[in-house]
Amino acid sequence: MKLGIFSHCTIDEIKITEGLYERPGGPVCYCGLAARKLGFDVEIVTKFGSDFVFLDELQNNKIKVDNTPSQKPTTRFRLEIIDSDRTLWIQNICEEIEYKKIDADGILISPVFNEISKSTLGKIKNDSELVALDPQGFLRKSTDKKISLERTELDLSGITVLKSDPSEVFGLTGLEGIEGALALHKKIKHVLYTNKRNVSLFHNNKQYSIRLPNMDIYDTSGVGDIFTATFCCTLLKERDVLWALSFAGGAAQAALESKEIGLDKIPPRGATEANASYFYNTIKFTDV
Repeated sequence: MKLGIFSHCTIDEIKITEGLYERPGGPVCYCGLAARKLGFDVEIVTKFGSDFVFLDELQNNKIKVDNTPSQKPTTRFRLEIIDSDRTLWIQNICEEIEYKKIDADGILISPVFNEISKSTLGKIKNDSELVALDPQGFLRKSTDKKISLERTELDLSGITVLKSDPSEVFGLTGLEGIEGALALHKKIKHVLYTNKRNVSLFHNNKQYSIRLPNMDIYDTSGVGDIFTATFCCTLLKERDVLWALSFAGGAAQAALESKEIGLDKIPPRGATEANASYFYNTIKFTDV
């Protein structure tokens, strides 16, 4: 099976306690490698500059990259991470991603900062039965390079999976928390709602919930991408939303428990499966 991903490659400067690390990042890296761990073929549509020296890491993992380097430098972020909280600055923005048709079982759209236009989003949505969206890059704005979210209208028709957190839900709906997630569920079949350790899936007018264990958290960058890609791949392969939720939670837990930085935290399939079996037996649900 095959997953297509639309997003910028990034170069991330990650500050954790006293350490500063430069790592490749962006959903095409995290989601792409997570999908490969689950045995999926992966094709990415992205943009990066000649300063992105990590391309071999993607190609060595048999991720299909058709794009030639941009004349503009790669999108670059600076992240300061304290436990589950992070502050984000945009330092450079590469050029916009153009539409390309991908023949894939599922497509994941996950911009990081305005690299996908609403027009391009509209075209991509027609290219697969499963179209997942992480809306963060449509909602972000920069003030003195510091990132925050703003209220943004998006046409969500044609989206089958939406991954969101409380601030993104508010940015899309103007509503807080679960109320906002329910408003999105009226439009979208599968709504993933992550609020730190609490993870929910809204599906068929039910809220399914799991809770990640309490643990010391180190580098959280990319964990949401790993979670989303794992959910999409498992849903495509197993056709079971509860297994998909369990595997996604299992992958996120394994990534955090690794204590690794950047792409090194992407977990092996075995660790994800072991955690998923536990989560599957702890799922709680309620009608909504």
